[in-house]
Amino acid sequence: MKSPSPYDGVLLIDKGSGMTSHDVVAIVRNRLETQKVGHCGTLDPFATGLLLVVVGRGTKIQDLLMSEDKEYVGTIKLGVVTDTQDRDGAIIESHEVGVLDKAAIDAAFAKFHGDFYQTPPMVSAIKKEGVPLYKLAREGKVVDREPRFVHVYAHEIREIRPQEIDFRVICSKGFYVRTYAHEIGQELGCGAHLAVLRRTKSGRFTVEGALTIEALKTSSKESIANQIISLPDISRMRGA
Repeated sequence: MKSPSPYDGVLLIDKGSGMTSHDVVAIVRNRLETQKVGHCGTLDPFATGLLLVVVGRGTKIQDLLMSEDKEYVGTIKLGVVTDTQDRDGAIIESHEVGVLDKAAIDAAFAKFHGDFYQTPPMVSAIKKEGVPLYKLAREGKVVDREPRFVHVYAHEIREIRPQEIDFRVICSKGFYVRTYAHEIGQELGCGAHLAVLRRTKSGRFTVEGALTIEALKTSSKESIANQIISLPDISRMRGA
C-alpha cells in the first residue's frame, strides 16, 4: 500500500517552451518522490508561463482551480495559416497581409470580446466518442466539434508590426488562444496563427515568483517543498 503524500497544496511553475505540461508533472513527481501530482490547465508545448501543479490533497481542488479565469500575452503572426492554428503546425495557407490600419485591427479584436461561441481546434485533447481529437487529426480526419460558450473579459493590443500583433487577453475556462488568433486572422482577411503564448495569470495566481524549470530540476526536495502553497493559504487567497 502506497504511503500518502507528505506534501499537500499547489506549486507554481513557470513552464518553458518545448515541453508538455505532463513533462512538468513528471519532473515534480521525480523531485518530490511522490506520485500524487497533477496540473490545472494544459499549456501547449510551444507555450510558456504559469502552470499550477497540484500535489497530494491539492489534487482534490484541481477542477476548482481549472475553472478560474486566465490571462495570457502572445503574438499573432499574420498571413500564415497552420493546421494546428499555432507555430508548431504545418502551413496550409499563405496570404499577402497588405496594409492594416489600427481601426481594422481594433474591430477584429472587438468582435471576439464578451460572450461568444468558439469551435475547438482539431488538434486538442477534447474527446469525440472517447478518442482525443488530436489523434483523429493525426490520421487526417476532421470531425464536427461542439462549439463552446466562452468569454473574453478584457483584451489589449500591445504592439502592431507589419506582420505581427502583440496582445494580452483575459478569458474564461476552456478558451483556446490558438483559435482566437486564427479567427482574428480570418476577420482581417489575411489569415493568422499564434506564434507566441505565455500564461501570466490563473485565478489569483501569477507567474511572478513561480519556480522555473531550471530551479525545479536543480533545487533540493526541501527547497521545492517550501514553495508549495498550502491548502489553507489557497482558501484564504480565494476568499473562501
